[in-house]
Amino acid sequence: MSDQRQLWRSAHKQVCQDLLGERTRSGYWVGELSSSSLSTATAISALIVLDRNAGQSRGPETGSLVEAGVNWLLSQQNSDGGWGDTDKSHSNIATTMLACSALELTGKSAVFRDRLDLGDKYLNAAGGLAALRRRYGRDKTFAVPILTNCALAGRVSWTEVSALPFELACLPQSFYRLVQLPVVSYAIPALVAIGQARFVHQPPRNPLTRMIRGWSVARSLRVLQRMQPESGGFLEATPLTSFVVMSLASIGHGDHRVVQDGARFLIESARPDGSWPIDTNLATWNTSLSLNALAAGGEDIAALGTDCLDWLLSCQHHRRHPYTGADPGGWGWSDLSGAVPDADDTPGALLALAAWRDAPSCSDEERDRVTAAAMTGVRWLLSLQNRDGGWPTFCRGWGTLPFDRSGADLTAHAIRGILAWRDHWPTNRTASTQLDSAVRSGFDYLRRQQTEDGAWLPLWFGNQDHPREENPVYGTAKVVLAYTAAGRLDCAECDRALQWLREAQNSDGGWGGPLAAQQPPVDESPGSSSQPPERRTFSSSVEETSLALEALLTVPNPLSQEVVLQGLSWLTTRVQQASYRENSPIGFYFAKLWYHERLYPLIFTVAALGRAAVLAAPQPGQSPKP
Repeated sequence: MSDQRQLWRSAHKQVCQDLLGERTRSGYWVGELSSSSLSTATAISALIVLDRNAGQSRGPETGSLVEAGVNWLLSQQNSDGGWGDTDKSHSNIATTMLACSALELTGKSAVFRDRLDLGDKYLNAAGGLAALRRRYGRDKTFAVPILTNCALAGRVSWTEVSALPFELACLPQSFYRLVQLPVVSYAIPALVAIGQARFVHQPPRNPLTRMIRGWSVARSLRVLQRMQPESGGFLEATPLTSFVVMSLASIGHGDHRVVQDGARFLIESARPDGSWPIDTNLATWNTSLSLNALAAGGEDIAALGTDCLDWLLSCQHHRRHPYTGADPGGWGWSDLSGAVPDADDTPGALLALAAWRDAPSCSDEERDRVTAAAMTGVRWLLSLQNRDGGWPTFCRGWGTLPFDRSGADLTAHAIRGILAWRDHWPTNRTASTQLDSAVRSGFDYLRRQQTEDGAWLPLWFGNQDHPREENPVYGTAKVVLAYTAAGRLDCAECDRALQWLREAQNSDGGWGGPLAAQQPPVDESPGSSSQPPERRTFSSSVEETSLALEALLTVPNPLSQEVVLQGLSWLTTRVQQASYRENSPIGFYFAKLWYHERLYPLIFTVAALGRAAVLAAPQPGQSPKP
């Protein structure tokens, strides 16, 4: 056992050095998101449509970007004829529709006929338009933009594109959640731009509707312009920005400032190999995760220097956000202008600031600064909590569509962020009652969300080999950490969650990952988030293994000992083999767009091995554990 503990400490030291080596000169972490076939296809389409419809061509630069993008896109077509979101993703109907539309828009369909035929063969086998609509249900956030792109390419009729009530964007933001918009809160730019494109290309028959929408065109464009960040990229996201650019350019607004700034963002965010990522970066998220992972292993993160702290504090939003109307106090996923404060990045920052506060090298001046920022962040989180007790991503009360509703992963993270600052919260009765009530309501929500077999399902992470593309390992691990932080380990739901994590371990000792071999049929009935491990064999992922271990290592439980030892053996072997940085597409971006992040396996490994190293280290006055 002592040899194993030494192995854990040695592996932890190595991965910490690797993570610290990833910092920028300014002391924070940027990372790198995977290139995306979906993003690349939409960017190609947007630039082509703009060049064809703008009053003045953007010149040879656009043409070379389109050519490089097409070549990269062709290299990503899978053997089944379809395209996946990333180079590690299975083909899906949405990305394949967009890729085929981009190739069609080049005007070289004859040249790409074989590729298009393969794509169409995949689409027909997948179920075509009916399957696309089934995938997204009543949420029009992504289905309508996809069909708009297809209509602009002449691959579907405009009658297939649902009309969007873009006139509602002229209402005050406080009314958005009351009028039951057909898109999620972050998609107002798509509502306006695509709604206007559909209005022009397929005018409504109702004369009153035509009059109202005609009156709303200029006004809703002004709303869109106020929402657009300095970078030009809505949410720093290539797909959303591309849909806005192509839609408005197709109806004669190619010279409008919104379109020109959006095109500038697309041009500036293109990668040298011709691809585009799903978003510019997750720098704030990666930095918070990195600081928390290092602190979990006992690292003195305040010794990293004030540059990192200054940067993280500078990412806090201090003005009402023009995009979502969010009050000051929250953090977004990036320091860039297109990021929006949310209920995942804000608790991540709060936990990182708490770790900085408690670090041995933290000065009194730094402690005062982080406390002031954290109090504002906690108040921001408390104001965002939904009536169901859970936390949504961006906006309170938008609970009718996916990615706007409360989420178990968000709620657990918010609870941890709040509890990290509980002792610094005002001690007056009203303030204490508000905080304690919010935490109780959050746990009530989590109890109701637990699946029958003991797992929790996250909103922003998935596993593409799961029958419903869910990731119960991620969700369950994150919620267990919240129960640990609150000292609520003595409850039935926590016992069931730990049991689920133990039983979800793969035969190789890890968790999650892609299917390793041909599998027998599985039960996909609602209410069951997983299948017994003896029926499903996986090739584990570093990310999910690290997450499961981090959760199990925070809960002293003899039943978990053998499972943890096997998991640590799997993970340390990956470190020894220098293969632990191989990432997996476990991340969901908006509307279930898959991504993988270069730093995720590194950060998660540091957190898991850090927990193990702390447990393995001899305590003051004690001899090393055997």
